[in-house]
Amino acid sequence: MNFAIGLPAFNEEKNIGSIIIKLKELTKNVIVCDDGSTDLTSKIASELGAITIVHQKNMGYGAAISSLFSKAREIGVDALVTFDADGQHRFEDIKAVLEPVIRDEADIAIGSRFMGDDSMVPRYRKIGIKTITGLTNVTTGSKITDAQSGFRAYNKKVLESIIPSEHGMGVSTEILIKSAKSKFRIAEVPITIRYDGETSTHNAISHGSSVIISTLKYVSIERPLPFYGIPGIILLTIGLAFSIWAIQVFVNERELITNIALIGIAGVIVGIVLLITAIILYSIISVIREHK
Repeated sequence: MNFAIGLPAFNEEKNIGSIIIKLKELTKNVIVCDDGSTDLTSKIASELGAITIVHQKNMGYGAAISSLFSKAREIGVDALVTFDADGQHRFEDIKAVLEPVIRDEADIAIGSRFMGDDSMVPRYRKIGIKTITGLTNVTTGSKITDAQSGFRAYNKKVLESIIPSEHGMGVSTEILIKSAKSKFRIAEVPITIRYDGETSTHNAISHGSSVIISTLKYVSIERPLPFYGIPGIILLTIGLAFSIWAIQVFVNERELITNIALIGIAGVIVGIVLLITAIILYSIISVIREHK
């Protein structure tokens, strides 16, 4: 199979050279997307013979992944493996991640940190990743263990069908949601990842918040009725209960308890707004899908 290995990179001059040399042993198609680095990342990549894409400014991990998808389509490879440029991934895991795609058992293969020994993954990362993975699984109906792994293999069908639009870290979730809609087959294989030393270039808090916001955005688009409707019903019920309580107190004691009344009014108003939003968005999205 003619495949490429793509590396999104931002200020990775310390790691990029040795990584490209190793990857060149597996394929001649090594693609590096330099996402606005201020160091020698792109120069090193070019001199080592990698296909180099340069963003003039830092656009984000998702923008780099989108550029890698585009270049993979352009050079006509049968599959693309995305591999981190920060030294966290093991080269020996590449064949394992690519195998389900080569065997045509999956359209997307994900290297999962949680299918084997996950003791190397810091606890705070486990909590964040599993929370995001849970949200993704609810949206897609999948049973993925690691929705945030950037170590993946995509076949040609996926590369030609999916155009990532999310510029931030939420691109991993976006691709899975779009893949679920397109009925693409997704497999996972166990990988080992390194967290020792200064490998990761992503701030955990900004990474997590970016992904959660992105995931919620796609959930609200894909399932507007439950996303807005369920909270709407809950708030409307609470608002009605507090309103009835306030009315009963006023009737019996001729006294208006302001706090209870305000909670009741706010709950009713917000609940109705959410329900109306759910219905309108569902109608709009249904019309758009029918038109497509």
